[in-house]
Amino acid sequence: MLFTVLSGLITSGLFIPFGKYFRTKWGAVIAILPILLFCYLLQFIPVISTGITLYESYEWVPSLHINFDLRLDGLSLLFSLLITGIGSLIFIYASSYLKGHSYLDRFYGYLCLFMASMLGIVLSDNIILLFVFWELTSISSFFLIGFNNDHADSRKSAITALSVTGLGGFFLLAGLILMGSIAGTYSIGQLIESASIIKNHELYPIVLGLVFIGAFTKSAQFPFHFWLPDAMKAPTPVSAYLHSATMVKAGIFLLARFTPILGGTSAWSYTLMIVGGFTMIYAALHSLFRTDLKAVLAYSTISALGILTFLIGIGTQEALIAAITFTVVHALYKATLFLTTGIIDHETETRDLSKLSGLRKVLFPVFIAGTLAALSSAGMPLLFGFISKDLIYEATLHSEQHLALYLTIAAVLTNVCLVAAGFMAGIKPFLGNLPQQYEKVHLPDQSMWIPPLILALLGLAFGLFPAVAGYFIVSPAVTSMSAETVNAHLQVWHGFNTVLLLSLVTLALGSILFLYNKPDSRKLTLLVPLNKVSPQNITKKLFKKFVNFSAWYTNIMHNGFLRSYLLKIIIFAEALLAYELFIGGSIYIDYTQLSPISIYEAVNVLILIAAVGLTVTTSSRLTAVVGTSAIGYAICLMFVYYSAPDLAMTQFTIDTLTVVLFVFVLFNLPSFINQANNKIIIRDSIVAITFGTLLSIIAIKVLQVPTDITISEFYGQFAYTLAKGKNVVNVILVDFRGLDTMFEIVVLSIAALGVYSLIRLKLKSSEKD
Repeated sequence: MLFTVLSGLITSGLFIPFGKYFRTKWGAVIAILPILLFCYLLQFIPVISTGITLYESYEWVPSLHINFDLRLDGLSLLFSLLITGIGSLIFIYASSYLKGHSYLDRFYGYLCLFMASMLGIVLSDNIILLFVFWELTSISSFFLIGFNNDHADSRKSAITALSVTGLGGFFLLAGLILMGSIAGTYSIGQLIESASIIKNHELYPIVLGLVFIGAFTKSAQFPFHFWLPDAMKAPTPVSAYLHSATMVKAGIFLLARFTPILGGTSAWSYTLMIVGGFTMIYAALHSLFRTDLKAVLAYSTISALGILTFLIGIGTQEALIAAITFTVVHALYKATLFLTTGIIDHETETRDLSKLSGLRKVLFPVFIAGTLAALSSAGMPLLFGFISKDLIYEATLHSEQHLALYLTIAAVLTNVCLVAAGFMAGIKPFLGNLPQQYEKVHLPDQSMWIPPLILALLGLAFGLFPAVAGYFIVSPAVTSMSAETVNAHLQVWHGFNTVLLLSLVTLALGSILFLYNKPDSRKLTLLVPLNKVSPQNITKKLFKKFVNFSAWYTNIMHNGFLRSYLLKIIIFAEALLAYELFIGGSIYIDYTQLSPISIYEAVNVLILIAAVGLTVTTSSRLTAVVGTSAIGYAICLMFVYYSAPDLAMTQFTIDTLTVVLFVFVLFNLPSFINQANNKIIIRDSIVAITFGTLLSIIAIKVLQVPTDITISEFYGQFAYTLAKGKNVVNVILVDFRGLDTMFEIVVLSIAALGVYSLIRLKLKSSEKD
């Protein structure tokens, strides 16, 4: 399993030096990787279908309980097969769709990174490891969505997706750490065993809310859904992969994985049913107003994700079976519809439904694939979507008695709209007369139309033989979400009952709605009044306010003047010190414990004060330099008085060198500018005197604290025996604190190089301007 995850990461890195070899027709060769991974995972189906879970563990950061722990159970196997199986077809499809693109190698690199990240999420058995891959999917999807980086819309969409999912990731990390702290482990297997502890903890509602935000942002649940339609600016292979089987399903996978840990409570169930229910209805209705094929698919995808969240919220065994089945159904038909949309756009250069018709005459295999996918989406008998639709209605009808009617009505309303949306995307472009401008349209390369046809035929195959999918795929996945073994008996025919009636009514009403809902861009104007309260518009307003606040904060706190930075740092330090002295501690000083002040100490202090006064009041830079040197030498005398000759010599050397350097550069500095007025002088004086007073109080109080010489004795005892040095101070700096000293030297070296570069810099007259 480790190689399964790392192979994509390694391959992605190899595109940096060898990517140029994959910009030609050999680009399709890279599809071998997901194909091999898919075949490797297929061999585990017989083992996993018996209820066995496979584990692998590798030490990573054991001190923090973070290991590279992997698990392969029914749920992770299902998603792994979707990721690699559909991924294989996407790689093949992209080799023709993006043929000749100058950045094709980058695309494959991003796609490999994304595939590996998704595999890492679904195979992780450590929640911190899961989060690492969770963030990698956000980063890699950012590059994929913004692949056409020369278009402003693509860049904006990529940033929006990264911002929303990244924000959700922040909250998710907080929830995962909190959950791990409560249970005392980050292992998913051990968290499942500690589920009762987590659910009964007082912080459970907070954990639940944080995890929900992470899942909802990733899986585009209302009100975080708006990033997904914007992400349709990405190339069609990206849309087909990210928004059918992978990225948007990561949030669904998270909810499914955490069902045995956090599920089963009212807060879990009602939150998911409300959010998922509203999302599925809201998005399904919106899909009917769109005329862009990708927009229709985007909103129907959001609706489908809402259905999955809704079913996980219901939480019964029937609902979980329906959720897993619908996950597979949706991945198959939605990937197909995206790929057929890409072909239509590629050949006709438009996705406008009001302009497309009659394409079956020139794109017949694509028409077959689109029709099968649309019929599966609608729940036509003998297709896998029919099984899924029945299971959804069974789950709602057999839910809590007081909710069954309302949940069923919501499901029917959503599915009626999705039937119409599926027909709009999969059938509408192929019906009617062929416009004259499309008569020369022809089938693209086989590598483009065969992948969607394969996916559509898989939907038909699973519809004819649902027991195979039920036993080998659905049952193991639901078992991993439940506390008991589940046998999902999927059948083509369930007899004449309420469920069948609802399915037929849904199909009939959806077909009627499709016939009467003519694509017209003018319908979008009906939604304009609602834009003011739309989540997207509210988010934009909040973003603008945040930008304005950031600008105000930057102008106040980061105005580019060093004196301003020093002033704020000192004021903040004063506030902390004052709080500790006056609130957290005591300012009382026992002056009887202090030694008397000698005459030479008093004279030295007077000289120091006079030098400070001269430095801050003179208008001559040279005089200021002399004043600062006098301050330094006065401090040297202080060290001598208090028996610290080594510090005095160090201070003397540094001070002398500093004065010399100042004098050398004095003539190259700009004219002395004194912009201070009386108010600024008074302000700075108060700040300086306050800071000096606080430090004086602290220094005096330190003298009255009993000295602990344990550390001093340690250094004195072991300086020679361990470090072979007789000078204790040198040994501390070079050996015991050698790492600190090394970084200090590095910082000084970098600063020196910077200063030297500026001194040696010679600009042309044009560059100076």
